[in-house]
Amino acid sequence: MIDHALTVRDAIIQRRSIKVFNGQPVERENLLSILEDAVWAPNHQLREPWRFVIACGKELEELYSVLKEFGIPKWKDLSEEELEKQMKKYMTPGGYVFVIVPEDARQKERLEDYAAASMLIQNVQLLAWDRGIGSCWKTPGFLDNPKFREALGAKTGERIISMLQVGYFDEMPKPKPRKNIDELITIFGE
Repeated sequence: MIDHALTVRDAIIQRRSIKVFNGQPVERENLLSILEDAVWAPNHQLREPWRFVIACGKELEELYSVLKEFGIPKWKDLSEEELEKQMKKYMTPGGYVFVIVPEDARQKERLEDYAAASMLIQNVQLLAWDRGIGSCWKTPGFLDNPKFREALGAKTGERIISMLQVGYFDEMPKPKPRKNIDELITIFGE
């Protein structure tokens, strides 16, 4: 969709959360290149408090089985047609990035690590957008399910903070209005 590199401002303002993907796969090299650049996010004391579990290509089928088990309540009770309809939300993205952070026992470090990982996720979204790849940061409740964590390989002392769906799309969502900056700013001392 985008045929030239975006300015930082354009990427920030034009990026949209994509919720309807067209099913075209995201190439592994593309996803790895995006992550390689995204890790330049600011992070306290250069702790680089993140790791990733990615799925694109052949491993998506195995991931779909895991997502069906944890993301579709009572999937065993659904008709094949109903299950297929429910699974569409998981099967149309061209790839997935799960972002995992350490759960430091120290509150300050835990909050710093979460903030840094959030900036990394924004970097992923902007870098992907610049390549014409949409994304949506999802935080379904099952990310904390012990069996889901085990399936993803999350270790004790780690937390999965993002199921980032990535992929190509056919339709650009319309921008949603934002508050006027005057509503958000208080001048100190006034």
